[in-house]
Amino acid sequence: MLIKQLSIFVENKHGRMAEIAEIISAAGVDIRALSVADTTDFGILRLIVDAPDKAVEVLKTAGITVSLTDVIAVGIDDKPGAFSKAVRTLSNENIDIEYMYAFISRTEGKASVILRIDDVQKGMDVLQNGGFELLTGAEIYK
Repeated sequence: MLIKQLSIFVENKHGRMAEIAEIISAAGVDIRALSVADTTDFGILRLIVDAPDKAVEVLKTAGITVSLTDVIAVGIDDKPGAFSKAVRTLSNENIDIEYMYAFISRTEGKASVILRIDDVQKGMDVLQNGGFELLTGAEIYK
């Protein structure tokens, strides 16, 4: 139940983000979720798209540095306390979160959290045993 995430190196210069978005759009690839972490000179744009392999191909063809990373997606109730329960479940088992981002799901009352954790298999097992729903690529990409 791993999800493929694009990690794109983005120079901090005017128009660069628009250029990347236009390349993806021209290929007919839909962006489902995104996150940006930046420094003074560059950023890392993390994307979940409906066609990750196609997106990587068109970005690389355009000379953009991109890689695919395996992450997990967790479906949680969109209500107070649901997120804290999920991260506490991981913390109690000494699973470290490298980074995460979330978005509201198309399923009413649900949110999706994308997680990059240090021990993926253990994290998936712990979350499932804790009653959390792991989302498949088909559920996230649709």
